[in-house]
Amino acid sequence: MKVREDAIRRGDGSDGIYGFVEKPDFVIILPIQDGMVHLVEQYRYPIKRRQWELPQGSWEEDANARPEDLARGELQEETGLIAGSMTLIGELYPLYGTVTQKYRAYLATELEAGTRSLDHEEQDLITRAFPLQTVEEMIISGKIQDANTVAVLGLARLRRLL
Repeated sequence: MKVREDAIRRGDGSDGIYGFVEKPDFVIILPIQDGMVHLVEQYRYPIKRRQWELPQGSWEEDANARPEDLARGELQEETGLIAGSMTLIGELYPLYGTVTQKYRAYLATELEAGTRSLDHEEQDLITRAFPLQTVEEMIISGKIQDANTVAVLGLARLRRLL
């Protein structure tokens, strides 16, 4: 991650500074089987709370990894699930006024149990499957507040993947 401040010239000709963060791209995975969505819950330091969300992440040590390989790896790492099928849902920018990173969202189906291998920072991560309707109720009630999770579920619905 790199924090930058660039000297800029605005449309009206005035000078200014634009601050932003450069971060590597990441993936987010919507794992679903028999109407059950697999979520993870973990502590998110910036907001000082645990949150339910879709599995997501990046590989800082391999920034050039194929996004689908990254999605498969993150899914297994966080949930232990192995996807028989991985379908690209779309690409989104979570905060493009402040951060350069984007993410690719994948629908993971044909799931089989495997072995989790959590990163040191994920040692408190738990995973659980919820009925899709329950996940949608968790969004409406505010129990799920991760904007990326909400966006991916909405995009999957719009693409008629759910």
